[in-house]
Amino acid sequence: MAGGYDDRDGKIWLDGQLVEWRDANVHILTHALHYASSVFEGERCYDGKIFKGVEHSQRLRKSAELLDFEIPYSVEEIEAAKYAVLEANGWSNAYVRALAWRGAGPDMGVASLRNPVRMAIAAWEWGSYYGDAKMKGAKLDIAKWKRPSPETAPSQAKAAGLYMICTMSKHAAEAKGCSDALMFDYRGYVAEATGANMFFVKDGEVHTPLADCFLNGITRQTVIAMLKEKGITVHERHIMPEELEGFEQCWLTGTAAEVTPVGQIGDYNFEVGALTRDVAESYEKLVRA
Repeated sequence: MAGGYDDRDGKIWLDGQLVEWRDANVHILTHALHYASSVFEGERCYDGKIFKGVEHSQRLRKSAELLDFEIPYSVEEIEAAKYAVLEANGWSNAYVRALAWRGAGPDMGVASLRNPVRMAIAAWEWGSYYGDAKMKGAKLDIAKWKRPSPETAPSQAKAAGLYMICTMSKHAAEAKGCSDALMFDYRGYVAEATGANMFFVKDGEVHTPLADCFLNGITRQTVIAMLKEKGITVHERHIMPEELEGFEQCWLTGTAAEVTPVGQIGDYNFEVGALTRDVAESYEKLVRA
């Protein structure tokens, strides 16, 4: 697809019906635009089937609950809408974005209980999130921003507002020639990248940060289960920054990232080793099974 994301041919599902892509608009006084009252999901469709689609729809509704609003569509209705979008655009392999938010209404302040909850689903054809990093290994900066305490924000919600510091961190990383940035949490532990979870390898065992203040990704959970099925020990734990020097391999997981090897984080280097490649290949087979 060519052109900006606001100027394309195709269909988007908006509030229960398919509309022309360019007509899928909201008012400037939409509450979410001013106060970040918005949640979303990113999903991939492989060969006509959305991977873990139901789990994503369930999480979307749960995220909304954590932000104190209810999506007026069931999981089944959301699933049907996603496939309607794919069919209307003629895609069997695509990225799917479901979004729900508080719209414009009687309230225009912090409180917005009287405003309607709106929802949209768009999709587009999208290749590798990190480009050729899938072969060479991504290069990551180390962000100055930290993931907040769960007492500060609902960290298990996939909420738009929680990505503001991710956007700033990724922009800073790209300015240094990096693909992404590693973020620490509010305590100083290794947390995640700006839009992906992280895994490390040492002596044949896998270590991944404990998801106690950031999103426990669906792809993360899938890869952990896959590793355990292979008989590989997985440690979900707090990881200190100084431990990065001792890890041999590293990879990222996420719907967009899929399984992407990491070759460098700051001054630390990692090999794109056999286990990393095996996990990436196994994940590719799983999503297309």
